[in-house]
Order: sequence, then structure tokens, then C-alpha cells
Amino acid sequence: MEERRLNITPGGGEAGEAPAQFLTFRLGGEVFAVEIERVREVIDPAPVTRVPGAHPLMTGVFNLRGTVMPVAEIRPEFGLDPGGETADTCFIIMDIGSDSGETATVGIIADQVLEVVDLAPETIDPAPKVGARVRPELVKGIGKRRERFFMILDIDAMFKGVGEGR
Repeated sequence: MEERRLNITPGGGEAGEAPAQFLTFRLGGEVFAVEIERVREVIDPAPVTRVPGAHPLMTGVFNLRGTVMPVAEIRPEFGLDPGGETADTCFIIMDIGSDSGETATVGIIADQVLEVVDLAPETIDPAPKVGARVRPELVKGIGKRRERFFMILDIDAMFKGVGEGR
């Protein structure tokens, strides 16, 4: 089976000069996005080894070309039930910031990668403070594409404290 892989090269431009780019993906019936400059690549899922005592967000680790890579199932953060693997399931490999200022790399499980979208800053709305089942600190804003809204995630906030003891 040929490995399905999407390499991402972030676009250039200073803030305010050009639209920001986001990778959109699906979890359950919901669409989410992350800043494209955080994404290293998208790969087919690999066998995952569970790590006893790991943070609940972390599913385990897998082998990424000889490197042990942590992988996370973020569905519970959004009140979504764990999904089964499909032909479109993938791992999005991305860089996250830590409290110490260092960068770490982690994979998140997505049901499907959709597309890279360009959004002008003025088209991104703040996340609503009322009625959401999502912790507000996990959402940077709400984007819109083809009459459909999606949450732009604050991936650093999501993983804040994950590397620390429980």
C-alpha cells in the first residue's frame, strides 16, 4: 500500500499583508482548523503503542521514520465520541509550543483532512462565549468557508500541561 502523505510548506508574508493559511480537518461531523505553519505533514495512521499512565489526551506513541512520536485523540476535548478508523483517517503531525518556550512535535488523529484555506484576518470572528460545549481557551476564532463555519484551534492551549506530571 502506498503511503498517503501531504507535505505542507507555509506561505510567506507579514501579519496583515496576506491572508493567513489554515489546514481544515474533520472530527465527527465537525470541521476544525489549525494554522498551517504549525503543520509538518499529514500521514496515514500507524500502529499506536499505548503508554500506561500517560495524560488522558495522549493516545500513545508511534514510529515516524525511526522517531518515537506521541499521538493524541482530541475528540473528547470537544465532546465528541471516539471514532473508528476509516479510509480517510490520518495523523496530522504538528509543532506545539510548551510552557518552557520549547517546541514539541505531536500527531493528532483526524477523521479526514479537507483543504488548506486562506482567511483574511477580518473574516475570522471571535469564538462565542455562550452556548459552546468547548472550553473557550481552546478556540482562537471562528472561520467561514463556503457558508460553513469551523473552529480555529489554539493547539498550544490544548496541550498546555500535557507534558507535566498528572
